[in-house]
Amino acid sequence: MGTTVSEGQRRDARNTRRRLLEAAVALFAERGYERATVRDIADRAGVNQALLFRYFGSKRALFGEVIAHNGEEQLRTTPPHELLEAALRGLLGHGGREPGSRALATLLRSVDSGDEIGTAVRAISDDYARVLASLSSADNHELRADLALSWLLGIGMMRVLVGKEPLADADPDEVCALVTSALGALLDGLPAANGRR
Repeated sequence: MGTTVSEGQRRDARNTRRRLLEAAVALFAERGYERATVRDIADRAGVNQALLFRYFGSKRALFGEVIAHNGEEQLRTTPPHELLEAALRGLLGHGGREPGSRALATLLRSVDSGDEIGTAVRAISDDYARVLASLSSADNHELRADLALSWLLGIGMMRVLVGKEPLADADPDEVCALVTSALGALLDGLPAANGRR
């Protein structure tokens, strides 16, 4: 007689997988790929670490899903003209609670963790750059988008990783106003710093 999986078991499996993913999102953003251990992720999720391997196969596969989930969620839920500020606020808040806001912080903390990680970083960076490029009508809109993304990541690196003052403790509203105002010359589809076009 075959074994059947009840609806309750399926729900529990989905819930366990979701908890593992949420724990990994938080820990990868806080520590980066190398320092976030499988045991710590499982502990935060409140499950045995064997379940991580059952649902994701490996730590690298889990990381790839975290990167894809974070970035895709932010890209899916954020209008193009708000993407740069939403991503910037995620970095300024050291990985806030908004959908996808930890994506770039996670990338920054993990960028030097190996070829597979580098591939994931390049893929999501390409997606962000493509959306940002849509905000410029200039012939060199792709270059402009890469410059904007580079500045954004540089700001994140100095605030989140280096802790450079006064940027590390600067008010996110003030930083966003200054950055979006300055980047308006690169990306003419950005709203004005005060929210008016």
